[in-house]
Amino acid sequence: MAQLDAAAFPGRTRTLSERLPLRHVDVALVAAALMLAVYGVLMVYSATHRSQAVQGADPAYFVKRQAVFLILGLIAMAVAAILNYRVLRLLAPVFYIFFILLLIAVRKFGSARLGAQRAFSIAGFQLSPSLFMRITLIVTLAAYLSSLKGTPRLRHVVRAVVIATVPILLVFIQPDLGTSIILATILVAELVIAGTRARHLVALALVGAIGLFGALHYHVIKDFQVQRLTAFLDQSNSSLQAHYTLQQSEIAIGSGGIDGRGYLKGSQTNLAFVPEQQTDFIFTVVGEEFGFIGAAVLLMLFLLVLWRAYRIALTSRDPFGTYLAVGVAAMFTIQIFINVGMTIGIMPITGIPLPFLSYGGSALIADFIGIGLLLNVHMRRLS
Repeated sequence: MAQLDAAAFPGRTRTLSERLPLRHVDVALVAAALMLAVYGVLMVYSATHRSQAVQGADPAYFVKRQAVFLILGLIAMAVAAILNYRVLRLLAPVFYIFFILLLIAVRKFGSARLGAQRAFSIAGFQLSPSLFMRITLIVTLAAYLSSLKGTPRLRHVVRAVVIATVPILLVFIQPDLGTSIILATILVAELVIAGTRARHLVALALVGAIGLFGALHYHVIKDFQVQRLTAFLDQSNSSLQAHYTLQQSEIAIGSGGIDGRGYLKGSQTNLAFVPEQQTDFIFTVVGEEFGFIGAAVLLMLFLLVLWRAYRIALTSRDPFGTYLAVGVAAMFTIQIFINVGMTIGIMPITGIPLPFLSYGGSALIADFIGIGLLLNVHMRRLS
């Protein structure tokens, strides 16, 4: 009977087959993300193996952990892609409340590192709720804005701002200025795509500027954060640490020239001149060891990811899918722009990691969840 139906209605069978989600995996998107992650594993090893050996530790300690994070990230990507994204619209409030509670709990039970308390220490690994909150906010705002009819009114904009402000404040006081900026960018991108009136966006910008001024005036932002933010504007008056970090970063990238010094041959990298090089300043390893050509290839891979994300947003079957794709694209865009910019001295140092490359499990897994959401929307654009 099935064969008879197929023979009788070949067009219908072909249409149903074409609508199967797995037939529409965005291979270019997956390949670009995977190449970036592998690129990151190589850079993490280069940034850490020498210092580890000098200390008598395992030179591959960090790269082994990053490889585990990559495997977990790929699993998370697969799960995020397989589950129909429309179900997330119903689960958004649950995820939102859960991660808000985690952000509150991390202030009391989290482990402190470098003056910040933003992660739980579990079996030797650091779990940062704020990095997963980026995905949660994307889903929550997408669910809310896609439920509106027509252009958002002022009350709708206020509600969206409140939804985003709660996690932004909880992340800000950890303190984690970088992730706060990412969350704020996601909010603005979603409101713009929703068609929010210009005067409402201007009012939002003014409120944000006033809030930032108040945080600076009342020393809510720590002194070391202020010094890092202003170091790129006036290096002569910046703190020694902030000035040193920026200077060494620029030297490392500049010394790479056109084609770089060669893998594992970067002197700035091998001598650990750049602080936190395996995390926030991983781009300096690329610049020093692979030069302009290697950095250009890396940025082209990022552009491919962003292009596919924006294309998925345009071809989404429903507004919810569009908002999801735009949110993920905005999350990646602001991270790439600020991270690369701060390593070459044109953006303030904010502690924002480079997607897929910087060492860290929470960030890498969350990045791949974002890729999974993009795949999900793309795979179901015909169903």
